[in-house]
Amino acid sequence: MGDAERYEELLAMAVDFARYGQTKELESMLKAKLPINLKDHKGNTLLMLAAYNGNADTVKMLIDMGADVNLKNDRGQTPLAGVCFKGYTKIVKLLVENGANIDEDNGFGMRAVMFASMFGNRDIVEYLTKRHKGLKPKFYLFLSKFISFFKKRG
Repeated sequence: MGDAERYEELLAMAVDFARYGQTKELESMLKAKLPINLKDHKGNTLLMLAAYNGNADTVKMLIDMGADVNLKNDRGQTPLAGVCFKGYTKIVKLLVENGANIDEDNGFGMRAVMFASMFGNRDIVEYLTKRHKGLKPKFYLFLSKFISFFKKRG
């Protein structure tokens, strides 16, 4: 196996470690100089993959090691938008408290709070609207309650 193939194999391992929350294994690779803002074939960073899959410990480790909390994937989405969609409040707080831009356009003018609203994640909507005075809390809370009501019925 050549160097390029071995490197590709290591990249795939790192992506899987982030995705599945294998924090210690990923941390070892990063300490061995693997790039912290490494991206997969879709432009998803290690931080984005860990966040999207609900791996709070891995997210914290990546942030502590210097991962860029606002780096977008190939679709123009930030880690915060993905987490707002999934509903992981703890990870939303970790990202925002470490510099994630609440106002960032994640495609078509959509902000993270819109993703939280559209998927009925009321606690995230409340958190984001309290952190950002320019957001319209009544609108986003109404939307999240409305959608949450239908999610429970379905």
